[in-house]
Amino acid sequence: MASLLTSTFVVFLLVMIGLRYWLASRQIRYVTLHADHVPVQFADRVSLEAHRKAAHYTVAKTRLAIVETAVGAAVLVALTLLGGLQWLSDTLRAWIEADLAYQVAVVAAVALLLAVVDLPFSWIRQFRIEQQFGFNRMTPRLWVIDLAKSLAVASLLGLPLLAATLWLMQRAGAAWWFYVWLLWIAFNALVLLLYPTLIAPIFNKFEPLKDSALAERIGALLSRTGFASKGVFVMDGSRRSAHGNAYFTGLGRAKRIVFFDTLIERLLPPEIEAVLAHELGHFKLKHIAKRLAFSFFVSLGVLALLGWLITQPWFFAGLGVELASGEDQHGVALVLFMLVLPVFTFVFAPLASVMSRKHEFEADRFAARNASANDLVNALVKLYQDNASTLTPDPVHSAFYDSHPPASIRIERLLQAVP
Repeated sequence: MASLLTSTFVVFLLVMIGLRYWLASRQIRYVTLHADHVPVQFADRVSLEAHRKAAHYTVAKTRLAIVETAVGAAVLVALTLLGGLQWLSDTLRAWIEADLAYQVAVVAAVALLLAVVDLPFSWIRQFRIEQQFGFNRMTPRLWVIDLAKSLAVASLLGLPLLAATLWLMQRAGAAWWFYVWLLWIAFNALVLLLYPTLIAPIFNKFEPLKDSALAERIGALLSRTGFASKGVFVMDGSRRSAHGNAYFTGLGRAKRIVFFDTLIERLLPPEIEAVLAHELGHFKLKHIAKRLAFSFFVSLGVLALLGWLITQPWFFAGLGVELASGEDQHGVALVLFMLVLPVFTFVFAPLASVMSRKHEFEADRFAARNASANDLVNALVKLYQDNASTLTPDPVHSAFYDSHPPASIRIERLLQAVP
């Protein structure tokens, strides 16, 4: 069984790498081929210069993703089949006597290693690509500060969760995975409650919306759609990026509406209302609840699978780890599982994309009914321009990866909703 798992893992890994490279090459070719021609439905709204900028921006990001794929695969193989995780586990076992502390250290060390591997790519994205195309407003100092804050928050929240998970794996018997699942649900609910008021302000400043006319317009929209909110806030997104966005955060009646200051500056009040109506659609149509329920359902199955695999010696041996007789390796099992799971589930990514795009179309229709389809179209075109989102993605690449429909299809459907 161990050799069969090794062979299966290698095959799935090669399939994943091959698919990623094939899709990336398609995206680069398709976007480049259409870079000199603005799609007809955007010809009077988007300049050729802006269209070319979006094409070059997309190609630059895709090329970086190709390198990330190669590095990620190399690190994965090094940790598994080449014995890197085995060496790390043996080293930490020699240093740390307390069993739970050792288990936590194994998982934390691998997470830290992966974060360090990602640092150069994060730097290149921010200070090469984003800088080159005029989106970066972050200083190296702020980048380091954000990194330190992220590490602190991840440690404060993640380490207790990890310790509790490993303790349950050791002490809760054969059904430990069910108790870990309940813990995971409770943790997510806690984070949703704490994020708006305690976590998000660590990174950004949030101020109540000062534009009284816009606030009145938003209040009317919330009233006619029956949406309860703890307030509308503007976030200083311009400290880091020129990109604009809006989102909801929080749980239950503690939900907040957040606009990036860059979006407020760029869009007209009716366009902001239309964008908000789209986001409201996700809540009113239960998209958020459905996605949470789906993720919890999947996580239960994933944990149950891990609960079985952890009892199978071939699971460890097939992925480069040798277990000593009677040795507790819950931490190693957890790391192995989280490392290799994306390899086996990558081919299912389009299913999530299909569901997400369906929800986007539904939210657009909600916005067209409760605000203005024309205003949403105008807002989307501005956001496509400001964010340099390509108007001509490769159809196959888009179907596989994109959570939002291609611009041309989305705009066409919205225009059909215009009386």
